[in-house]
Amino acid sequence: MSSPYEGFQAFVDQLPEFLQPLLVALLGMIPYVEGEGSAAIGILGGIHPVVAALAGIVGNLLSVVLVVLLGSRVRESVVARRAARTSAAATAPRTSTSSTMVMERPTATDTDTDTEGDSRRAKGRRRLQRWLVRFGVPGASIIAPFALPTQLTAAFFVASGVKKGWVILWQAVAIVLWTGLVAAAALGVVNLFGWQ
Repeated sequence: MSSPYEGFQAFVDQLPEFLQPLLVALLGMIPYVEGEGSAAIGILGGIHPVVAALAGIVGNLLSVVLVVLLGSRVRESVVARRAARTSAAATAPRTSTSSTMVMERPTATDTDTDTEGDSRRAKGRRRLQRWLVRFGVPGASIIAPFALPTQLTAAFFVASGVKKGWVILWQAVAIVLWTGLVAAAALGVVNLFGWQ
């Protein structure tokens, strides 16, 4: 049976051999494509399955590590500012003069900007929070791809206060596991239909 991906495979064949895994790794950095999708695309494009899977893993993992490191720095900065503000407020002298507080009312544009994509992400975050409480970081990391991409999952964990080393470790385990499973499935489909 002829492959429905012959044009794509011809395009991949025209690329220099060193560039093929690099392309798969770059695809692995994209949320919702990730290591799994990029490995499957690479395999369908005719790249050796092990090379495609490893490139997808590397690309996905690099993006997750970057998110974790940046997110950790942002969280540390926010926590330090809150602590400084709290300690400044605690040491400030109290005065008996009354001050008037002006509270802003939310406008219609502030509350009505929720799009379908935002509500879907919010639903994914709520589901991830439940999994984090129920299964801890290891379990939530492994089942999180059903709710959110690994980059968003990693950012959520870091923002929740999980140590960055722990997040990277379990995201790596999840990326290797899911990319391996999807790559094996893609290879099985290619072999089953003879699309090589």
